[in-house]
Amino acid sequence: MDFITLIDYAGTFAFAISGIRLAAAKNFDVFGAYVVGFVTAVGGGTLRDMMLDITPFWMEQPSYVIITAIALLFVALFRKSVVKLNNTFFIFDAIGIGLFTVVGVERSMAAGFPVWVNIIMGAVTGSVGGILRDIFINEVPLIFRKDIYAVACVLGAVVYYICYWLGLSHIVTQIVAAMTVILTRILSVYFKISLPALKPVED
Repeated sequence: MDFITLIDYAGTFAFAISGIRLAAAKNFDVFGAYVVGFVTAVGGGTLRDMMLDITPFWMEQPSYVIITAIALLFVALFRKSVVKLNNTFFIFDAIGIGLFTVVGVERSMAAGFPVWVNIIMGAVTGSVGGILRDIFINEVPLIFRKDIYAVACVLGAVVYYICYWLGLSHIVTQIVAAMTVILTRILSVYFKISLPALKPVED
């Protein structure tokens, strides 16, 4: 198993847990929680692959279905700790968007697209799963609030290319880019840094 596949699987597990955790907090049944977790985990990558005109990744192997099932089992076994801790969702979500941003950039690169498309695909892969998760549980998606969310993905994708152009090793580039997203997300919440809201025009 290569490192990017390991990152992909780790991101799938983290994002699936973030979705299942919120579904459990809203008293979804087991099947409903699984669906939310699966859509959270594969939603961004599916849209990315459709936009790149390639077969969605999870349709080529059952790994992602199985990983989501393991995430569901994990939440079921440790539900008292996972569901009650508010920070759990945030941490797994931050890890998920960081890892998936790297996966998105590299999948787009492998398909032969230019830099600007690869950066956008990194942001799509990292953020769309969270959008679908929030819609499924009837919440306003984080990306549409003032939170630094998709912007963190874009920043991580740009850092990926900076590391790439500096000639850093592949693994170091992946780690630095993912950690940029994760730390940007965590620090923006901790220090209450947000984008300015677009206020309506008053008559």
